[in-house]
Amino acid sequence: MDMPLGTIANAAAIVVGSLIGLLMHGRFPENVKKIVFQALGLSVLLIGLQMALKMDRPLLVVFSLVLGGIAGELLRIEDRLESLGERLKRVSRSKSDLFTDGFVSASLIYCVGSMAILGSLDDGLRNDPTILLTKATLDGFASIPLASTYGVGVMFSAVPVFLYQGAMTLAAGSVREVVTPELLTQITSTGGLLILSIGVNLLGFTHIRVGNLLPAIVAAALLSFTPI
Repeated sequence: MDMPLGTIANAAAIVVGSLIGLLMHGRFPENVKKIVFQALGLSVLLIGLQMALKMDRPLLVVFSLVLGGIAGELLRIEDRLESLGERLKRVSRSKSDLFTDGFVSASLIYCVGSMAILGSLDDGLRNDPTILLTKATLDGFASIPLASTYGVGVMFSAVPVFLYQGAMTLAAGSVREVVTPELLTQITSTGGLLILSIGVNLLGFTHIRVGNLLPAIVAAALLSFTPI
C-alpha cells in the first residue's frame, strides 16, 4: 500500500499554518485578538450552516444527534479528547491555558466533513490526492488564526488528522462499495451541525460538548440505509 501522501500533506499544512499563527500570536493587542476570535467563530458557523443545509432527511439527522449524543456521553469521548490534549500539553511542556481547547476544537474542525472522507478514499482507491491537497490548503490557512488565538494546541491536531485520514486511505478498498452519495449527504449534514456547535462554543453563547456528539456521524451513516 502506497503512503497516504494527501494526508501527509494535510498534516504538514496544519503544522506550517500553526507555526505562522504562533509567530503572530504575541503581535496583536487584546482587542484585536478578541475580534479575530469572533470572526473565526462566525466563519465556523457559516461553514457548518453550509454543510447542514445539505440536509434532505431531517428526521434522520435528529435521530443521529440524539443517539450519537447518548453514546458519546456514555463513552465520555469529550473527556478522553481533553485527557489526550492534557497529555500532549505535558509532552510539549506548553504553559498555554488554551492548549486543550485549541487541540480539541481544531481536531474536530479538520476531521468532521466530507472532504476528509472523500479525499481519503480517492487517495486510497485511485492514488489521487487532489481533494486532500485542496483540504490541506484550507486547513493550513485556517490554522493561522486558530493557532494565533488558541496557541500550540492547534498544531497538535495534525496528529488525529494524520491517523484518521491515513487509516481511511489505507482501508479504502474495503469500504469502497459502502460509501454512497446518499451516505455522504447524511454525514455532511450531520457533521455540519457539529461544526455549527463549534462556532457556538467559539462565540461563547454556551458550551456544547461537541466531542460527545461525534458518534452522531456513525449513526447518520448507519441510518442512511434505513427508511427514516
